[in-house]
This record gives sequence, C-alpha cells and structure tokens, in this order.
Amino acid sequence: MWIQRTLTLPAVRRGYHLITSRIIDELPEISETQTGMLHIFIQHTSASLTINENADPDVRVDFETAMNHAVPESLPYVHTLEGPDDMPAHVKASMLGSNVTIPIGGGRLLLGTWQGVYLCEHRDHGGPRRLVLTLMGQ
Repeated sequence: MWIQRTLTLPAVRRGYHLITSRIIDELPEISETQTGMLHIFIQHTSASLTINENADPDVRVDFETAMNHAVPESLPYVHTLEGPDDMPAHVKASMLGSNVTIPIGGGRLLLGTWQGVYLCEHRDHGGPRRLVLTLMGQ
C-alpha cells in the first residue's frame, strides 16, 4: 500500500509546534498498517521538521533560545530582501532538515514514549506550511 497526501498547516507563530496528532488525523490508514513507514516532507526552505520530546513545553522554549543563539539574526547576511529573519530561518531549516521518517507497527507510529513530531517555524510570519505525507506499508 502506498498513500500520499498533502497536509497544509495554518500559519503559526515563530517557534516549535507539535503536529503529531494532525498527521495521525490526516492519515487514518496508519491504524490499518501492520508494518510500514511514514515519510513527512516539508515544502519550504524557512521551516523544518524534527522529532523530539513531546511532554514538557519548556523544551519548545529552549529550542527557540538555543537556535537563536546558534544562528543569530545579527550576523551580516547578504540575503536580506525578505527581512532580517529570512536568512537565519534558511540556515536553521538546513540544520534541522526538511523531512522525518517514522516506522509504523501494529497500526501506530513507533515513536518513543516521549517523542513527537515538530513543525519548526523559523520566520516571524511564515504563513501556511505544506507537508507531503507518504505512507507505505501493509
């Protein structure tokens, strides 16, 4: 079985947003998949995806703090036509990546107990974000 859907997430504020439940809601076929993989790809260059702790909301705050420290807006970027947050957003997106792949077993995502999928919005006003969800399995 191969299923592919595009999920458009509404615009969110800059930061790290758990989207695991949105992905599961978009693909009810996950519950029918005994063995498989889910590949999630974001079609943008200033937002990214990652998997990390889903329990403590402080993790999201610390992600933003650490990434802003590692990639400050104050560097002398050349690409500035789209605002001071644009080039740092591209760098952060490249660091974290544009996709994640999650194994599926017994009708569920085989994430760890404290893991969730994050949309990492690196722009102050990034707009809606499109994800391509590809489910493969049996």
